[in-house]
Amino acid sequence: MTMKGVILAIKTTRYWGAFFGLFAGEREFGRRNSRWLIGGEKMNRNVKQINFGRRVWPVVFLGVAGMICACSPAGAAASIPTVGVLTPGLTYDPVLNGLRKGLEKLGYKEGRTLEFVVEDSKRSLLDFAPRAAKLVEAKPDVLFTVGTATTLAVKRATGTIPIVFTLVGDPVQTGVIADFASSGNNLTGVSSYAAPLSGKRLELLTEIAPKAKNVLLIVAAEESAARISARFVEEAAKKMGVQLHRRDVAGAGDIIKLLNEKLSEAADAIFLLQSLLVMDHVDAIVKKAKQERLPLIVNEQAVVEKGALASYGGDFRLFGLQAAKLVAKVLEGSKPSDIPIETPDRFVLTINLNTAKAIGLKIPRKVLERADKLVE
Repeated sequence: MTMKGVILAIKTTRYWGAFFGLFAGEREFGRRNSRWLIGGEKMNRNVKQINFGRRVWPVVFLGVAGMICACSPAGAAASIPTVGVLTPGLTYDPVLNGLRKGLEKLGYKEGRTLEFVVEDSKRSLLDFAPRAAKLVEAKPDVLFTVGTATTLAVKRATGTIPIVFTLVGDPVQTGVIADFASSGNNLTGVSSYAAPLSGKRLELLTEIAPKAKNVLLIVAAEESAARISARFVEEAAKKMGVQLHRRDVAGAGDIIKLLNEKLSEAADAIFLLQSLLVMDHVDAIVKKAKQERLPLIVNEQAVVEKGALASYGGDFRLFGLQAAKLVAKVLEGSKPSDIPIETPDRFVLTINLNTAKAIGLKIPRKVLERADKLVE
């Protein structure tokens, strides 16, 4: 039996002990109310009542007291598992909403049978390590991470507490896990498959905008997930005959400098990779792309709703729902290394028709027919 099983057994015994006390009291009451002999004489009603009060009510009292203790806030709190969450920003709310909804469907009621402790780094890369350490100190039953950088921070903070990750583009190449079949450590999760999918996004860009032969590729050089994804885009570009104009950015200053340039002089379209730094400035990038009438393809549906032309990838809410099943498995006693890494159940193609009209681009019908969501 696992340690959690022992704890559960003890807690269950506490409840059943309380009920047993009440049951024993009831049996004692019935037995002592029956006609029986003491010293060879029938016990009269008054004597029976006195003996009942002396012998039975203490048993009933203890039983009721046991139930009260078992149901007290302190007793309840001790039995409620905790999920510690590290997110790079609450703009990833759809992931957490999906997680909460998924766990609720599996029988976990927040505040009653499950508690969440959320640390939001607000996209600050320097804030991951201390927040990860803070979560680990809280000793949750399982840790949940959103993104590659947050997952690596939590992995460094603990090698024992189970970790379930999501939105990690390439968990093997970034060093999160050893293999998709078995992590070989205390992690499991849902990979966004963003890195391998980057080549597919470039292909979609050329279908949506056939004239795009020169593509500006913006890469957050300090983020491993972005560097790995860039390699997939570069390999796809060689096969497709697309000329990439790669620009590495390491901070806000680099992005501001880039946006002050005339991008349309060298590029027919813009390609964004999954990156915390770039997403911090995505509103400005979307505005710049519209001003210069450049098709902009991204990996997040939310950015298309802000004005990017198109995205292709997993749905954030669905990521949370899918990851909830893995969190539940861990809470039920499964080892993360025994749970294979998953990829999104489905990928979503989103196109912003208003943006297409604004930049003077007519989307081919064959692409529109494949779209999962059209923003109008």
